[in-house]
Amino acid sequence: MLEIKNLRVAFPTRTGLVEAVRGVSLEVGREKLGIVGESGSGKSTVGRAVLDLLPPSARVTADRLAFEGIDLLHASKAQWRELRGGRIGMVLQDPKYSLNPVMRVGAQIAESLRDHQGYHGRKAKARVLELLRDVRIRDPERVARAYPHELSGGMGQRVMIAMMLAGEPDLLIADEPTSALDVTVQLQVLAILDDLVSRRGMGLVFISHDLELVATFCNRVAIMYAGRIVELCRAQELHAAQHPYTRGLLGCLPRLDRPVPRLPVLVRDPAWLEAEA
Repeated sequence: MLEIKNLRVAFPTRTGLVEAVRGVSLEVGREKLGIVGESGSGKSTVGRAVLDLLPPSARVTADRLAFEGIDLLHASKAQWRELRGGRIGMVLQDPKYSLNPVMRVGAQIAESLRDHQGYHGRKAKARVLELLRDVRIRDPERVARAYPHELSGGMGQRVMIAMMLAGEPDLLIADEPTSALDVTVQLQVLAILDDLVSRRGMGLVFISHDLELVATFCNRVAIMYAGRIVELCRAQELHAAQHPYTRGLLGCLPRLDRPVPRLPVLVRDPAWLEAEA
């Protein structure tokens, strides 16, 4: 579905252009692809570049950036209206900052239904409740009437997922959707995503900094460092990764079965800056 070849994203600064993404190439089908790396490695920038959500100052180039044959670099405004929130959805990191604080939750989901599915009135309201049930909200009527600040973090994240599913997307980009949640709620949100991807046959790009979480949830994993993909492997083979950066990240994880007095610190090699998967 999604083809990315030699994607580069640069931002102007007082001292010149700074490249946040440097030659990323990926293909995503109807699967769960994880993108992992440290903060600042370029994971979220890749996701936002796909949906053209970067600020106007960003300079985005690629040999190819396409979704099911549509050239995203030269897509028209009409094509973006169909794609963004419709055929491609994105779940952002924190519902507190992503949901409109002065609109009821149900109205925000209904707005997406109206724009992408043409639903109005009772039909839209019924569909809103159905979407909330799909993300395992037990009292959808109450949640639909609530404002975002009245919801917990986990509930808000479920609402975000429901809103993105309103357009019935073929591809869902989830940008650290569980980073602010406790472990129990994390597992519930992951179970919802897994069920929806399997049942609807969607593709999922799961952006995270949690290697173990991605290894257990995704089919493939791309490891990013300093704007590049340094390694791409099957999730079940992540423990056997070869790149020293990936090995270093895995080595820094605490283990209950092998406690150590002090966790190792990742020693970086300047050669990694030019490494490619």
